[in-house]
Amino acid sequence: MKSGILAILLFSTIMLAGCNEAAKKKPIDANTDTNKVTIADTTKQPEMNISDVVQFHISVKDYTTWKNIFDLDSVARKASGLNLIVIGRGMNKSNDLTIYLSVSDRQKAKDFANSPRLKEVREKAGVISIPDVNYYHILRFNPDAKEKLWVVVTHKVKDFGAWLKVFDAEGAATRLSQGFDDVVLARGIDDSNNVQLVFDIKDLTKAKAALASEEKIKLMESAGVIGKPSIEFYNTAE
Repeated sequence: MKSGILAILLFSTIMLAGCNEAAKKKPIDANTDTNKVTIADTTKQPEMNISDVVQFHISVKDYTTWKNIFDLDSVARKASGLNLIVIGRGMNKSNDLTIYLSVSDRQKAKDFANSPRLKEVREKAGVISIPDVNYYHILRFNPDAKEKLWVVVTHKVKDFGAWLKVFDAEGAATRLSQGFDDVVLARGIDDSNNVQLVFDIKDLTKAKAALASEEKIKLMESAGVIGKPSIEFYNTAE
């Protein structure tokens, strides 16, 4: 994510990763209900709470035009308790965007996302798709994430606890050997069995092969993943 991701949250991504130039420390594992995840910044800027995030997925006519309008709307976002974490551009379709914002007030965030005013802003900015908007609670975040290329994996599970046991049993070291590094683990706010993962890409060929492998498919099935997961690759734009 910056200098590399949601992202990340993947979702700095989700997502997170690195867009706020977080000081290096061990990965954070946050309690789903009470703890707040903050990023320590060596520049002594105010800490950003990324316990909750909102993800917007859109397609635009022209990135530069969209970005100029997006920047002009920053005051309205901040008034609604939303702060930019990362913007990702699709690896294969650069005008497909995913935007992660930290959420300080869930209701204000939803009111902002659903407002007629924002619809007008989107039209002016050249958004050509119906926005896909999702809210997540961050459970784990790796502030050391630094790659510019990352992948967002989203799926629904039958039982989160059972899924997590399988995910942890596979282990971050195994995934790293397959070309991707854990950055974000999040659960849906509106549906807690919706799970989103953000990974930094260390080796694209290995990562794509692993994610498409029969072994990985069977592992997800054994963990209770419902249906086919969404797998999207992004480059950090900001």
